[in-house]
Amino acid sequence: MAESVIASPVQAETTTREIETVTAPERAPAAPEAPPRYVPDFSPEQDRLRPVEITQGSALYRQLLPGILQVPADAVFALARKSSLWPMQFGLACCAIEMIATFMSDHDLDRFGIVPWPSPRQSDVMIVAGTVTKKMAPAVKLLYEQMPNPKWVISMGACATNGGPYTQYDRVVQGVDKLIPVDVYVPGCPPRPEALLDGFIALQKKIMIDRGAVGAG
Repeated sequence: MAESVIASPVQAETTTREIETVTAPERAPAAPEAPPRYVPDFSPEQDRLRPVEITQGSALYRQLLPGILQVPADAVFALARKSSLWPMQFGLACCAIEMIATFMSDHDLDRFGIVPWPSPRQSDVMIVAGTVTKKMAPAVKLLYEQMPNPKWVISMGACATNGGPYTQYDRVVQGVDKLIPVDVYVPGCPPRPEALLDGFIALQKKIMIDRGAVGAG
């Protein structure tokens, strides 16, 4: 008959602790906890940082008269002037033949509102087409003075600009700008009608650029 062995509670507890000590795995040391990430809170400043709401107001005249275009008065006057140039009909030398050809149907200056006029009293553009001699200088100045303001001058060709091939002669004026103010110079000897047409377009641009100076005194 086998003998039964009864272990006391103290012995049983000691045996259990020894088993746990032998069988329990070794634990790695715990890693230090990362500090909490800082997240800035801008909620109290949202009101101050909100962009400004822009309300587009409309002028009173736009409310009463919608579709009306607002432009300066001098721009309207300059637009009317550049679109209705009346050059005076007179020529001094061979450049006048090219000037006459420019007014013919091949180039059709009427589409630009440019109409030749036989009287200086209603003309606003003088085309000096040809050589200006000292004998002709008083007549050129008189015609210029008879033109109403505002008025412009186009120097057409090398002879009118600086004497051209006749600059060595004492009786030739070395440029019509010695007598009257010139706005546009058209080079050539003689210049073709396309060159004079380009001079008219340059004069139209100049009128729009200088619109604020006209009549300013």
